[in-house]
Amino acid sequence: MSNESIFKSLSSQTRVKILKVLMEKNIHISGLAKEIGLSTPVILRHVKILENAGLVRRKIVGNVHILSANITGLDKILEPFSEEYSIEIKQKESLFDAIKQLPGVEIDKVGENQYITSIDGERGYYVYEVNGKTPAVPIDQYKPEKNVTLKVKKLVPVDKKKIDIKIKD
Repeated sequence: MSNESIFKSLSSQTRVKILKVLMEKNIHISGLAKEIGLSTPVILRHVKILENAGLVRRKIVGNVHILSANITGLDKILEPFSEEYSIEIKQKESLFDAIKQLPGVEIDKVGENQYITSIDGERGYYVYEVNGKTPAVPIDQYKPEKNVTLKVKKLVPVDKKKIDIKIKD
């Protein structure tokens, strides 16, 4: 799944609609065509582009083609745009001591622990990974014993469900 093919596949409103449907349910091609309101051949062309980008999976049962979304690696496409730094800390210092060296990082203390609450003015919730894994301790308590790669990620709210609540009389 290359970034170029993903960006190309997401450049069409029709393909975005297809992905939205497939994120909610698995569906066969003709059912998808009916739900989107386009002909089956047109849907097939769009599905092929999404398949080539790795965003859609197809399971064939007899002569029925069932489609499902495959968006697990979508967050990786933005990784090349993240800022990179090289920072040194002394032995027995925490990763937080490294983070404090970066400009634009705001930290708040909650109880006994400190948390990143803003980076470059973007307030929100931030989590961290060390060498691709999420540690079980707060960042201000993690003291690396060797060189590590630290990634700080902002938790971005993504709608997983939309629920219309109707009040009965």
